[in-house]
Parts: sequence; C-alpha cells; structure tokens
Amino acid sequence: MKFTLSWLKEHLATEASVDDIVETLTRIGLEVEGVDNPARKLAPFKIARVLTAERHPQADKLQVLTVDAGTGEAIQVVCGAPNAKAGMKGVFGAPGAYVPGSDLTLKVAAIRGVESRGMMCSVRELELGDEHDGIIALPEDAPVGASYAAWAGLDDPVIDVAITPNRQDAMGVHGIARDLAAAGLGTLKPVRVKDIAGSFPCPVEIRTDDPEGCPAFYGRVIRGVKNGTSPAWLQQRLKAVGQRPISALVDMTNYIMLSYGRPLHVYDVAKLQGALIARKARAGEELPALNGKTYALDPEMTVIADDAAVHDIGGIMGGEHSGVTEATTDILIECAYFDPETIARTGQKLGLTSDARTRFERGVDPAFLDAGLALATELAIELAGGEASEAVRAGAAPTQGRVIEYRPRRTSGLAGVDVPDEWQKDILTRLGFAITTGESWQIAVPSWRRDVTGSADIVEEVIRIVGLEAVPSTPLRRPPGVATPTATAEQMLERRVRRTAAARGLNEAVTWSFISESEAEAFGGAAWVLDNPISEEMKAMRPSLLPGLLAAARRNIARGATSVRLFEIGRRYLADSERPTLGILLAGEQSPRHWQTGRAQPFDAYHAKAEALAILAAAGAPVDNLQAMDGAAGVYHPGRSARLTLGPKNALAEFGELHPATLRTFDMSGPVVAAEIFLDAVPQKRSSGHMHEAYAPPPLQAVKRDFAFVVPTDTKADALLRAVRGADKAAIAGISLFDVFTGPGVPEGSKSLAVEVTLQPGEKSFTEEDLKGISDRIVAAAAKVGAQLRA
Repeated sequence: MKFTLSWLKEHLATEASVDDIVETLTRIGLEVEGVDNPARKLAPFKIARVLTAERHPQADKLQVLTVDAGTGEAIQVVCGAPNAKAGMKGVFGAPGAYVPGSDLTLKVAAIRGVESRGMMCSVRELELGDEHDGIIALPEDAPVGASYAAWAGLDDPVIDVAITPNRQDAMGVHGIARDLAAAGLGTLKPVRVKDIAGSFPCPVEIRTDDPEGCPAFYGRVIRGVKNGTSPAWLQQRLKAVGQRPISALVDMTNYIMLSYGRPLHVYDVAKLQGALIARKARAGEELPALNGKTYALDPEMTVIADDAAVHDIGGIMGGEHSGVTEATTDILIECAYFDPETIARTGQKLGLTSDARTRFERGVDPAFLDAGLALATELAIELAGGEASEAVRAGAAPTQGRVIEYRPRRTSGLAGVDVPDEWQKDILTRLGFAITTGESWQIAVPSWRRDVTGSADIVEEVIRIVGLEAVPSTPLRRPPGVATPTATAEQMLERRVRRTAAARGLNEAVTWSFISESEAEAFGGAAWVLDNPISEEMKAMRPSLLPGLLAAARRNIARGATSVRLFEIGRRYLADSERPTLGILLAGEQSPRHWQTGRAQPFDAYHAKAEALAILAAAGAPVDNLQAMDGAAGVYHPGRSARLTLGPKNALAEFGELHPATLRTFDMSGPVVAAEIFLDAVPQKRSSGHMHEAYAPPPLQAVKRDFAFVVPTDTKADALLRAVRGADKAAIAGISLFDVFTGPGVPEGSKSLAVEVTLQPGEKSFTEEDLKGISDRIVAAAAKVGAQLRA
C-alpha cells in the first residue's frame, strides 16, 4: 500500500515529520517497507527557457538550442525533440546530473560535431510518465532557474507500507490515518460525503441474483458526462503510487479505492443491454478482461452481466467491451459488496490478481456502500460533469454488529502490560470501537474490522498502539535444581551432523521447501503440490534436498565461485511422511590448477562417499558394517553412484555423480557430485549417560601388511574389503584399498586390488606364527568372494 505525505494529510491533521510517521507506522504494526521522495533524484534539474533553436548543421532531426537556466549565461544544448522551439520553457539537466529514466549521467559531449552541455528532458527521462515524443513544456509563469521538483510539487515523499492479511481497514489511506491518530500523531479528519439527490429514475435495472456471492449491489447512472483526461493533481497522485492514469472516470475509481479501500467500477451505459445483474456464471461463459486476457468462467464464480453477456468478474476485474472511453456520455457506477471467500476462490482458480481482489478477499467495509457511491458520484460529476439518477440498492450488506465482552485487566494478564482503563478506552475509541463501561465492558466492533472477533483481539489493538516495546521480556519459570535436557534425540542427531559437516569445510545452505514441478519431476515427481502457490517456481514440495542445493550452486558458480561445497539439513516430503535428511553437493574444482597437476581437479563420486561416511560415523552409524550397493536413484550416474546400506533393504545414504540429464534440468554442466543421508534410517544407541569412556590407546604398536588380490573385473572392492575385515575381527583394526591395476601380469577379465591391513596386538606382540595364521585367514576369506593372491 503506497501513499504520499500530502495524500495522508488530506485524512490526518498532523504536523509530524516523515521520520515520525514512518517510525510510528512500524511501531503500531504497519511495517514501512520504504520511503521514496522523487524530489531527491530530480534535485539537479532546473526550469530553463529556450532562447534560440536552430537546425543542426550535420543532422536534419537535431536542433542546436541555447538555453537560459537562471545562471545568466546561454548554454548550448543539442536536442532531438520535435517540439523544442525558441521561447518555450522546459526542464534542463546540466553536466553531472543523473537522468533516472535513461540511466545515464550527463557530461559535456560532441553530438555530430557540435558541443552539447546538458539536456532538455522529456517526461519519460525524469520517470514522471510514459510520454517521450518531446521535451516537457512548462507554462509561461514557471520561474527560470528554480528547482523543477519543488515548483511542480514533487517534493512529496511516497511511503510504502506492508499490510498484513488481517488488516483490511488499512488498505486505504483513511484507515492508515485512523491508526496514526489513535497513536497520538494527529487528528483523523471525518469523511465528508455530499449527498447528491437523483433528478431522474435510474434507467437501468440493477439487481443481485447471487445473494451469497454478492449480497449487496448498489448503483446509479450519470448521464451527459464528458470523459477526458483527469486533472494534473489526480494524475500526479496516481503516478506517485505506481498507478497509470487512464481517464477521468477510471482515475476517479482508483482514487477512491486507494483513499478509502472501496473498489468501484464504471460501465458505459450505451454498451449494456437490459438489466445489470450480479449472478453466478454459466458453464461455458468467457470474459475478455481489461488486462487483454480471456478467462473461462464456471458456475461457482460471481459475475456482473446484462441480458446479453458477462461484463465483469465480480470484485476482481472488468471486461474490455463495457469499459468507458472518450466517447462515453452515460455511465453506471457500480458499488457492490462481494463475499470474501468467493472472491478468493475465484481469483485462485483463474490465477488473476488485482487491486480490487486484494481488498474484497480481505473484506471491505460493508457499511461504506452508500458513502462510497456518494463519493464516486460527487467526484465523477466534478471531473466529467453530468446529471445523476436516483440510486438503486439491490440486496443488503452483512452489517450485523459484533459486541465483545471485555475486561480491561486482560491487557496485564495476556500481554504483561498494565494499561490504565482510561487510556485503553481512549485508544479503542480513536480506533472506532464503541464502548459501554461497567464491571465488564461491552465493546461494539466497527464494521471495517472484520478481523476482531474476541477479547484477545481487543488486547492486541490496545498493546500495538501502546507499543510492542512495552511488552516485558519474561523468561519461563524453571524448576529448582538442574534443568533436564530439552532437546530430542532427533535434534541432538542433527546438531552432531551439522557440526561434523561444517568442520569438514562444507557451507550450510538453507533453501526453500518448495520447488517447481519440473525440478521435482527430475527427482521422481512431487507427492504434494500446492493448489495456491506463491509462484509456479514454488509449487511442489521437494522430494529431495538436492534441487535446492543445485539451484544454490548454480547461482554461486554464475557469480564466479570456482569451488562449491554445500550441505543442508531439512525435510524431504514423500507420499507417506516427512523424512529428515542431510544433503551434500560438491561442484566445481576440488583443487585449483597447480604446476604439479597441470589442471584443476574436479570432484568425483569418492569425494561424496567420503563426506557421507564421515557424517554417518558422526551420526553413530556402524560404518564398518555398511555395504556399497547398486540401485541409487535415477538422478545419479548409473555407473558412478551407490547406496550405503545396512543389509539389502535399510539404505542409510545415497551418493555419486549426478546424471547429465539431471544437470541439464538445472542448466548446469558437470561433473557435480552429491549425497543424501537419511537421518531417520540411522540406528541410534540408547545413551547410558553423559560421561565418555576414558581414552585408552593400545599399549602395543600396530603391524601393517599389504595384500594384492586378483579378482574378476566386475567384483566390487567393497565386497573384498568386507570379506578381509571379517577374517579376524579381534586382530584386524583397519583395512584400506590403495591400488587398482589392470595390465601386464593380470589375466584378461580380471583386476588387481591391493589392500593395506592394520593388525593390532592385544596383551602381547604378534609372533611370526600369529601373523602367518592371520594372513592365511585373510587369504581364505578373500577366496570366498573369488579373490586369489596375485603371483
């Protein structure tokens, strides 16, 4: 919601500064997102007179001007505007001025061989509108040398406020002014409505046949209007808040909507046939809307139609064929109340947003129909002339009052702030509540506060005006003695793996739980899809953490990062449940270019495996018992990925190089490696307490022995390592693969796997006989997987 300072002061009598207004708005719950003063960026531009205008010697479409900008000297400017002529006044920018509409800083330059020392500016170049056919032409009484922004009244700060969905009353300047007045920043000016009596019966029948979707439909005809451009003050006000002026009658409806939160619509009577009716749409009906798109309607949607066709998606957007134009002479003003839930459902189905929908689905003031119609009638006649008919009131808005029983001491009990009764009464009265005092107060809720339904809401109204900073920060009570741990086993697990991942040099990322359907499709499809997403890019709940990490890696690489090492702890959303998961993604260079290697080294699947095993170890998984098995998800390269399992079914993690097709979906090139650790699958031991066992290093030195085995080419090294490890669990402390060889001396169809085995003696050192016995058991265990000692 945007408004200017002068617009606010039309509704609020105040001498407060912009800074005070901004601070107060945020303090009372209307967060200010920004303040922009157009005069600041236009400060360098002055009013100037064109002294002479002659044809450029080297270009037919250029002129050489001499300009007086109030400095007493004639400044030479090369100009291409067709309307530039001697004697006119315009807006001049000197060298050094920044032109916001062209994104350039002026400097002395030669244009076709003629020096130019500045610029005469157009409306578009100063971002004051879309006109760019010529330079700005000012009236004769414009003072030469004066600041253009100050003379034109552009020194009017624009305040942008974020309105929460419950505050429908703050969708108009008047409602914001009411809150500021309640906060003590001035006095709210009353809405002055001039009741214009109709001089003839309304010639168009108006009725509502959909009392649920449109309970009330008010309207009247004004004949003899002349619809032209709106006056400068109105255009300037709309432009300041980002609205495009269209015509006097359309601008009038936008002005009232922004001022009072009351959407209106104007029809050209000549384009209507028969009665104007609020009804349900019929199957197969369509509407070419004002935004240039055609919408298919269904019987759950409320529309405004005549006897021939639909003219309006009720409360959301009008149709293009019944709108007013410069040729319009008779108009019908619609002022209706639409059911918020119906508006929301219709907008969601059509994917259609508008300023009107934003207000109607939050709930406009149902008691403001007569006032809204009267304000529109008065302003329409003021801008376009004409004669008004009698008003027609079809149906009735739901204006039943709500009365809440309230005890003032609730502010202390619920919010912890002791606010005197009289102060509470004054605040609520300023906000529009009617109060009957007694042992308990009876508070009548104003018609524009649909969100206030109970006494807790009354407390909130009082406290936000008093100031949330007045609410004390009170710690929860603790029982005597040492407090018991509050973290769950799952939270403790996440803390351990987070610390481990960070200690290994990975950077934590926090990505959205929502992704696009196309991204989800690359990971097997989404089990959960939102019906009303923020955007199409955030429609599906992620089945994996990797899409978010891929998007983050792509952004980092696009900004020059050469090595990306990311992890994230979050949830995957599957058909049966949410699954806690840790995702890892490594992209770019594992090590940079170096004279020893000659080129940068990329990440490979083994880097992802190493990270996964380290984090699983920190999580308490028995990593020595894990098996690396085929069957990783299709997003991985089939020959460069695996699952880490306990047994054939319990998968604890997947890792590997991502498939090229997966990378193409995310507009990336490889190699990119990743892993996902399924935290809910990691077996957890019961804790026996907080004490760790004392560190007790082995008293005797370990012995290392190397073995080279010849195995079939398709034998996995993991199978050999597991077999060797199980040969003597008491003596074998560790085992690692250090060489893979194929070539001379190795039979075709086979490969040589060399392993280093660490043997740890217990109470006494190994003898030669002990070592031979262990070696024989190792060779025998390896033979069970088809391995033989290499000759």
